[in-house]
Amino acid sequence: MRVWLIVGLLAATGLGACSSARDGGSNLRKLNTYSGTPEEFGIVPNKPLSEPQNFSALPQPTPGGANRADATPLQDAVAALGGDPARMAERGIPAADGALIAAAGRRGVDAAIRQDLAADDAAFRRRKSILNWRLLREDEYNRAYRSQQLDPQDWLRRVRRPGTNIRTPSAPPPER
Repeated sequence: MRVWLIVGLLAATGLGACSSARDGGSNLRKLNTYSGTPEEFGIVPNKPLSEPQNFSALPQPTPGGANRADATPLQDAVAALGGDPARMAERGIPAADGALIAAAGRRGVDAAIRQDLAADDAAFRRRKSILNWRLLREDEYNRAYRSQQLDPQDWLRRVRRPGTNIRTPSAPPPER
C-alpha cells in the first residue's frame, strides 16, 4: 500500500512538471484566467451606420485603415470630457524629438530588433528554466529575471545619502 502511494505521488509530480511546457514558454506572464466566456469589458459596440450627405466625397478605402463605424472608445472619452479627440491621432515624430531620434539612429537601425530581442529573451528564459520546476505556479518572467531586479529601498537609501543632491519624492514604506 505504501509503495503504491509513493508511486502515485511521483507520477502526479512528474505529470505536473510537464504541464507547464505546453505553450513552449511563449507567454511571459500567465495572468489571464480565461474561463471560456466573453469578458464583459472587452465588448465594445460599433457606432451606428450613417448615410453621408455626399456620396461622391467618400474617401477611397485603404487596407487596414479606419472605418467611420469603428469604435474609438479613447477618443470618445476625451470628447465626453471636453477635450479634442483629434489631438490623439498619431502624427509621426514630434519636431522637438527630431534630434533625439537622429542621435539614436546615427549608427543605423536594425529592422528586426524586436524579433532578435524576443529570440534572445526566449533563449535566456530557456537556459534559466533547465531543471527548475515548481509545484506551485509562479510568474515565469519574474523567476527568470530575479537576479537583475533592483531593490527600490536600497536605491532610495543611496540617493538620499548626504551629499548626493538628488531630490527624491516620498516613497512608500518598505514591505515587510
